[in-house]
Amino acid sequence: MVGIGGGAPSSKHDIRLGDIVVSSPQDGVGGVLQYDFGETTQNQSFRARGFLNQPPALLRAAVSDLSAEYEIHGHQLEKLIDQALQSYPRLRKKYSRPRSSSDKLYRSSITHPLNKDESCTVCSDDPSKWVLRPERTEEQDNPAIHYGLIASANQLMKDALVRDRLAAEKDVLCFEMEAAGLINHFPCLVIRGICDYSDTHKNKEWQGYGAMAAAAYAKDLLSRIPPNKIEAEKRIAETMADVLGIVSKTEENTREMQITFGRREDLEILEWLTPVNYGPDQSEYFNRRQPGTGQWLLSSEKFDAWVNSKKQTLFCPGIPGSGKTFLTSIVVDKLTTDFGDDSSVGIAYVYCNFRPKHEQKAEDLLASVLKQLAQQKPLLPESVKSLHDKHKGKQTRPSSDEISIALQSVASVYSRVFVVIDALDESPKDYRSRFMSQVFSLQGKYGANIFATSRFIPDITTMFDQSMSMEIRASDDDIRRYLEGHIEKAVPSFVMRDEELRERIITKISSAVSGVYVSILIRRLEDVSSLTFSRFLLAYIYLNFLHDKPAAKAIKSALEQFQSKSPGMTEDQNLELLASAYDQTMERIHRQGPGWQKLATKVLAWITCAKRPLTGLELQHALGVETGRLELDRDNLPQIEDMVSVCAGLVTVDEESRMIRLVHYTTQEYFERTQGKWFSTAEDDITAVCVTYLSFNTFGSGICQTDAGFEERVQSNPLYDYAARNWGHHARKSSDVSQDVINFLLCQAKVEASSQALMAVKRWSGSLVYLQRVPNQFTSLHLTALFGVYEAVRFLLQDCGNVNLYDSYRRTPLSLAAASGHEVVVKLLLEKGAETEAKGDYGRTPLSWAAEEGHEAVVKLLLEKGADTEAKDDRHRTPLSRAAEEGHEAVVKLLLEKGSDNGVPRKRPRRW
Repeated sequence: MVGIGGGAPSSKHDIRLGDIVVSSPQDGVGGVLQYDFGETTQNQSFRARGFLNQPPALLRAAVSDLSAEYEIHGHQLEKLIDQALQSYPRLRKKYSRPRSSSDKLYRSSITHPLNKDESCTVCSDDPSKWVLRPERTEEQDNPAIHYGLIASANQLMKDALVRDRLAAEKDVLCFEMEAAGLINHFPCLVIRGICDYSDTHKNKEWQGYGAMAAAAYAKDLLSRIPPNKIEAEKRIAETMADVLGIVSKTEENTREMQITFGRREDLEILEWLTPVNYGPDQSEYFNRRQPGTGQWLLSSEKFDAWVNSKKQTLFCPGIPGSGKTFLTSIVVDKLTTDFGDDSSVGIAYVYCNFRPKHEQKAEDLLASVLKQLAQQKPLLPESVKSLHDKHKGKQTRPSSDEISIALQSVASVYSRVFVVIDALDESPKDYRSRFMSQVFSLQGKYGANIFATSRFIPDITTMFDQSMSMEIRASDDDIRRYLEGHIEKAVPSFVMRDEELRERIITKISSAVSGVYVSILIRRLEDVSSLTFSRFLLAYIYLNFLHDKPAAKAIKSALEQFQSKSPGMTEDQNLELLASAYDQTMERIHRQGPGWQKLATKVLAWITCAKRPLTGLELQHALGVETGRLELDRDNLPQIEDMVSVCAGLVTVDEESRMIRLVHYTTQEYFERTQGKWFSTAEDDITAVCVTYLSFNTFGSGICQTDAGFEERVQSNPLYDYAARNWGHHARKSSDVSQDVINFLLCQAKVEASSQALMAVKRWSGSLVYLQRVPNQFTSLHLTALFGVYEAVRFLLQDCGNVNLYDSYRRTPLSLAAASGHEVVVKLLLEKGAETEAKGDYGRTPLSWAAEEGHEAVVKLLLEKGADTEAKDDRHRTPLSRAAEEGHEAVVKLLLEKGSDNGVPRKRPRRW
């Protein structure tokens, strides 16, 4: 089997372009290794499953004889090639040996830019990026012939790191795509001419010569085999019947595999669309409700009209803590129960949350609705696949308009569509108005039904002026039943022996919170996370005040402090009442011993300031870090039970997700308002913990070379993902750059390791396969510019001789800062001489990135420095077209004022 392949050069095998690799049995492997059919075990090398045939004995013997002759006399392959080219001159252009200067072996860490079909001139002619090798002498064969393992699979090898690993573990010399599929049915010898190095730097220039060299060797080999010995070998025709039977079975297996791989591809596309999954939220909220609650809504005439007619909207507003989310989960369950088996009905729901804000953009919420409707179909709709294909290669994200178009296409195949939205008020104002505009558009065109809950926010209630509405109100009876059912576990034991005191507690708290909350019962007091979404929050807090009171007099005194709510109180007055309860709870926390008080303060500070919800394990590690110490002392990890109990009921752990959080969004709002009072140095402290964690000795080895290794790193170090993705956000809010930050930034290996954790993305939820688009030459200056940490950037620039450093995707610190909208850092870099026209991946300038993201202040700074408004990227897009497509009107006006040409021919229309 003669052809071309990709070489796997190593310190052991000096393989170069134009060389020849001949399959030869090694260590029990028959000369060909099927490397996509096996298993990789953690901390172990790849282990093949199944074995491939050896070449026929006749050919093995001929190779051995020819090898011995070549070793003594050398080969005459170059002469054979020259004779062939002289006899057939028309072959010279394609099959002659290219210049030796074009044989460049790039270091494994250097990758060819994505979507760049040009030669490797775009990869730079900097010799520091090459593996330098001495020229071959006259005494050495050129081309050289190598004997050993050839690795085969059904896909092209373009990963230098995997190439090096298999070369080291299995002594692989070459990669190709044909042998493994045939060798068990047509035992043969594989001969490959090397035309590239099995990396991203594919070299078509050497393909012709590689094929010619392999053919020359095959001709010389066959000429050494006596014809009478060939006659004894089994003829190919005799194997065809067996092969045809195998092909039939293979076709059947292939159809099954196509279904499997197709679904896997679908999951990857859906995960790309949005990783957000509200399913666990729905399960949590619905499972924690008291059975039988919410029937007043489900049995109402308005709900009946909403669920049984198309193009209906039902809006259910309520004050904070009124149980809106529980009611939403009941509605979702009702819909999925009634219509779950009907494939013509599509159901999507969104649980807005006060965090994380970056998942609450209009595009994110629309993408979630689209994802849910699309995944209910047996085959992924073409409109979703097309959206993915359009953006994936460019590493861009679809706009809200594009998602809306795909959403309408998917909705059109359903006879009914229900969209349920909880806590719309917790989505940022600008985003929710854009989101609802698209949802109402879906309703207008395809008759979708909309259910929404919210607080009484003027701009939201105005959206639903013409819709059916049911206000969520409170029930005094339910508050009393709750107190009667849970007082025993909340108060000291002596209270239960004093009937008068017990009744006084119930009456007083009922009066204090009367009318504030709606009717939903809680199963048990210790199930605090249920309270996150119930009307009993204030009653729960008041009950907890009494937990540590030693005598009746202390309890009566505490009861007198509780404020009563009058029926006419406004929502602001309700919140003031709740804030007063939080104040008293914090005072109670501060009356604990110093150790417990310190632990509670840290827990509350982390949960309040964290950029995303933390698991209990992540928070344990965060609180166990000792700044300045480069390893974790596991004896210093606090227990999760203690972390919760010292916070006097303000913190809960979700049993399903294991997330640790505050009991209610009003608790979050309270601490955001009072952070300066309770934990003023939180951002400094969290920054120090994060960079200390990133500086642990275990990360000194730098980037993990395999997905398995990276997964092991993340799983073994629970805080690593959070610290890598968020240390800069905390540092940006810190008062100053600390020595801990500086120490971390001065260790390039640890910076690169953290960058991998920052940028690596799982292909789909639950997958162990990552999209490792992690650049090389990514320096501390790149990282701090990306996060916008001004003081750190300023410190690094003191000793930096080049402000225009490029990473392997040709991004500079300025382009990263501009794309992220960090105005002060952009200004600093420009003052230090950063190049405004530096083109990175896809040929984009800093102005192009800033314009697309809508960062008006950054765009203005770049224009003041003379940035070219007409600079076109690889897709002939200008900053103006980028801004226009994303709807950034202020940036568009700014660019037009600076003279941008609004008549640039484009392949797609602009959208405003």
